Amino acid sequence: MEVRSRDVGGIRMRWEEYGRGRPAVFVHGIPTGARLWRHVLPRLQGLRGLAWEMVGYGESIDQGRGRDISVARQTEYLAAWVRTLGLGPAIMVGHDVGGGVVQRLAVFHRDLVAGLVLTDEVCYDNWPVPEAKLLRRVSPVLARCPRVLLIPMLAVLMYRGHRTIGQAREAFAQHWPPYARSGGGAALRRQVCSLDVRDTLAIVDQLPQLRLPARVVWGADDPWLDIGYGYRLAYDLSARLERIEGGRHFVPEDEPGRVADTIHDLLASLDPVG
Repeated sequence: MEVRSRDVGGIRMRWEEYGRGRPAVFVHGIPTGARLWRHVLPRLQGLRGLAWEMVGYGESIDQGRGRDISVARQTEYLAAWVRTLGLGPAIMVGHDVGGGVVQRLAVFHRDLVAGLVLTDEVCYDNWPVPEAKLLRRVSPVLARCPRVLLIPMLAVLMYRGHRTIGQAREAFAQHWPPYARSGGGAALRRQVCSLDVRDTLAIVDQLPQLRLPARVVWGADDPWLDIGYGYRLAYDLSARLERIEGGRHFVPEDEPGRVADTIHDLLASLDPVG
């Protein structure tokens, strides 16, 4: 995996890249970064996988200081990055909050999107999840939260969202260090305070009009985002839903093969590049 960065509109944007072929852009959620896709990208064939890091997340936490990092604004950051790199139209893959970003990109920047793969993501009114709402209510305290308290807080979230303790531990080792290096609680506070359900409610009526090739992948046992929303999303997008029995929230980390297979299935349905 190659780590790259580029200045786009005065922001140093970072992504991880692997492979060659048709571009596929991957967008993570909270509390993760580009590393969420580390097991998916090496499984891709015929694709140039680019795991874009949202401004204010992961190793790009510091780029979010003093900036709007809402889902609506991340959409515009992503669009500017895709245009700067000349990637569109690309396959767009989104998870959690990143899925909301990808939905909005398809609605407002249709020319940049060749197809959608959405997994366990925010949509309609299914977010912010209760834990995020709680953290937002105590945000002044969260900003000063010491590492000794923040570490178990994030560890519990990882445990609840993964199939096994081993997978949760491996994921925590990937996603905790950026928080440790960049203010921890203050960074998480900025993220949770940016979450606004109006960003997805605003596009509900446009989803059935997209007429884009799309696939939905969802963990049947996701503790936060009920699979019922996955079925609704699949219906509105006229998409196939891949239901993962026993799957929890962090499907890209627990079931990377299933996610990669779904992306390949979408790729096979698209017209050849050029």
